[in-house]
Parts: sequence; structure tokens; C-alpha cells
Amino acid sequence: MKLQTQRRIDRWLGQVLCAVVSAWVGLRSLWAAPVHMPEQPRHILVILLSEMGSIVLAGPMFGQLRQRYPQAAIHVMQLKKNQEVSKLLQLTDGAYMHSIDDSSGASLVRDILQVSARLRSLRIDAVIDCELFSRVSALLSFACGAPVRVGFTPHTQEGLYRGSFINHAIPYNPYQHISLQFLSLVDALQSDSTPRSKAAPIRPFPAETGLSVPFAPGELPAYGAKLHADHPSAAGHRLVLMYAGGGILPERAWPKEHYARVAKGLCQAGFAVGLIGLKDDAALAQQLRTLIDDALCIDLTGYTRSIRELLMLFHHADLLITNDGGPGHFATLTPIQTMVFFGPETGKLYGPLGPRNQVLESGIACSPCLSAYNHRLTFCDGDNQCLRRIAPDPVLDQALAFLGRRAAVGGAA
Repeated sequence: MKLQTQRRIDRWLGQVLCAVVSAWVGLRSLWAAPVHMPEQPRHILVILLSEMGSIVLAGPMFGQLRQRYPQAAIHVMQLKKNQEVSKLLQLTDGAYMHSIDDSSGASLVRDILQVSARLRSLRIDAVIDCELFSRVSALLSFACGAPVRVGFTPHTQEGLYRGSFINHAIPYNPYQHISLQFLSLVDALQSDSTPRSKAAPIRPFPAETGLSVPFAPGELPAYGAKLHADHPSAAGHRLVLMYAGGGILPERAWPKEHYARVAKGLCQAGFAVGLIGLKDDAALAQQLRTLIDDALCIDLTGYTRSIRELLMLFHHADLLITNDGGPGHFATLTPIQTMVFFGPETGKLYGPLGPRNQVLESGIACSPCLSAYNHRLTFCDGDNQCLRRIAPDPVLDQALAFLGRRAAVGGAA
């Protein structure tokens, strides 16, 4: 199902359904006692329908849930296309992962009904809705049958109505990194204050994701040998990776001419440059290779067949230069250094966690333009000046400076 179709359904039908559910919950509350989180819950559900990178940013939240409720089964509801990452990171037992297929309207409705029935049969104690102002996720939090429903509230913000049945709601804070806000959702499980963020503890910014991917002995060296055998022109050279695609939001992409300038300078300095991405990015990679015109630039689009292989590739490179998106977040699970471009969205809210990241932003007046308040619909006409104004030569200088420091302490991991 197309993204715009989903947004229209969520906006029009979603608001009607949220109003109906709110009226029903309000009527029942006239004679029902207030709900509280059990001291020892048996089942907690986390709804996380966003892009795959958000799963990594939610790592500290899952760590806090496991620490606070070690006896509880942590269930995760996701879109089917995003579940690979959760399985790889072992966020929870496979039996507690629930997927929804949004490839068509029929599959979406079918899975919602089936998953909701399954969760109701488990008698879920509490649900955490990690989506910002999605009506479908709010409705799913009600459909699962959990008496304690945690999520974000727009408070008095007009135009973002999604009902009043989230009974442990916290205000969305557009000035705080999303990983900290996910942790606030965990605090809201036990809180009864109004607004429910007042009782939350003051938390330091998460230094790491708390997530890792174990590899078998010999797995990484074997992958490195395969990489060099498949791309002999890069063998013997330190590797820099670039992700120049914009994914589902092309306005997040730094101009390809800028990428080509940086890649050309890196190749001239003796580094191999690998262009990564999905098979759909192959045409862009070919354009970049034509602009770069150097044998040290290799096309790796479609080369990694899974997120696991992408992480192994990261282990064999020194630096990743990337647009905002999944690769920058996945890189935090490996020793690689990253340089991430932000413009339509901001690194202050969605920057990768950990010490090995550098966020590059221009800070012009219209940036960031994507937010929870406009459902990530930009007013940009395609001329993304927020990224175009980040000049390539300073980026090249920063990349070479890092690579020089890395060489001084022993090269790639």
C-alpha cells in the first residue's frame, strides 16, 4: 500500500475510529476504577511501526524494560518489512514478535485482526505505543486489550487528534532526542501524575544503544576475504563506504555531485570507496562512478543481502558517509565511524547514538522541515538547500583528518 494512501486512511478514518473508541472508553470509565500497572506484569507490548533505524534508537528503552521488569515477556508489534532488524538484534523471543503486512489493504486489515485477537488471548498487562501521532498505532494499543496504555499526546496541539484513550500519556517533546522520549514512555508505565512526565526521573543521554550482534568465530574474516575476492581493485586499500540514496524520502539526500567530489578526493588519497545501497540504488551508483572515474570506487549496491551482511561490511571499513536513514543507525552496532547528513530532519532528535558519530547540518532557517506535526510531509519543492549548502570540500577535509587519526592508532577494526 502506498505511503500517501496510508496517511489518508490514518487521517480520515483514523480520526473517526479514535473518536468512537474515546467515547466508549469514556463511558466505561464512569463506573470503572482507574487502572494501574501491576507490580509484576506478565506481558508488555511495544508497538514500533517506524523505519528500521528507529529500532536501534529504541535500544535503551528495551534495556530499561528488561531491567525493570525481568519477569515480563516483552512483545513487539512491527511492520513485517521491518522485522528483520528486531530478529537480528534479538530484542525479544521470536514467539513474542508480531508482524503486520502493510503491502496491501487486505493484508493490513487481516493481520491487524489476527494479531489483536492473539494479543487479547494473552491478556497483555500494558502497551507502549512508540509512534508519535499515528492513529493506527493508538487504535492498535486499544485493540490489544491492555488496560495500561502508554503513548504520546499532542495535548492542545490542533490537527493531531487521536483520541483520549491513552490513559498513561506523556507530552511529545520536540526538543528532546527520541531515545530519551522512549525512556520516558517506560517511566510512564508506573506514573499516575498529570501530566505524567512530571514524575519521570532526570535521565542522562544514552551513551550507547545497548544492542549488539554477535558473530561466530571466523565469520568476519571469511566475509572480508570474500569482499576482497569479489572486488580485487579495493584489496590492500582502506575502505570508506558511502550511502548516497534517500530511501523513501529523497529530500534527505546530499547531492550526488557532492558525494562524487568527496569520493574522488578519497580515491586520490589512496582509499577505496564503496557505494552501498539496495538494488534500487544501482542507477545512482553508476552515475556516481561515472563522475568519480576511478578504479578505487566500487559498486556495492545490492551486495549485502541482509542487515547482518551489511554489519559485516561495516566491520571491514573505517568510515561511513551517509544520508540520514537506517545505515547510519545500524553502523552504531559496529566499530565504524560515521558522518551523517541531516537537513529535513535533525540530529538533535534522531542522531545516531554512541561516540563514533558526527552529525553534519547546515542549520538554515527552514531546517528541519519534517516533524511529527506535519506527518513528515515537507513543504520543500525538491531544492533541498539545507543539504546542498553543506559544501563537499570541508566534508572531505574532515574525512581525511579522521582517517589520518585512525591510521595513527592502528587502522580499521
